[in-house]
Amino acid sequence: MEIKEATALFSALAQESRLATIKHLITQGPSGAPAGDVAKALGVPAPTMSFHLKELERAGLIHARRDGRKVIYAADYGGLRELIDFLLADCCGGDRRLCGPYVIEKESA
Repeated sequence: MEIKEATALFSALAQESRLATIKHLITQGPSGAPAGDVAKALGVPAPTMSFHLKELERAGLIHARRDGRKVIYAADYGGLRELIDFLLADCCGGDRRLCGPYVIEKESA
């Protein structure tokens, strides 16, 4: 991941409702949750939530799938992991005692 791409991801997260949405979807696991349930859980009007979900999806932080009339959104753990890996790629000068699995995975890849 390059700085420009990371900046776009952080820009998508730099809004209170979107950050809360990501945190909520992470708790829902890979099965995700319907957009209406997410809006209700966060107390955000449905049209506003739709806008935020589309921004997060465009950034690659969540993905959507249809289930009948519902759209189910789930965290994109791969996209989130790439962002975390970008932040911690050079963590602590590679000291495994401080950085844990991020450095170990980076070295074994």
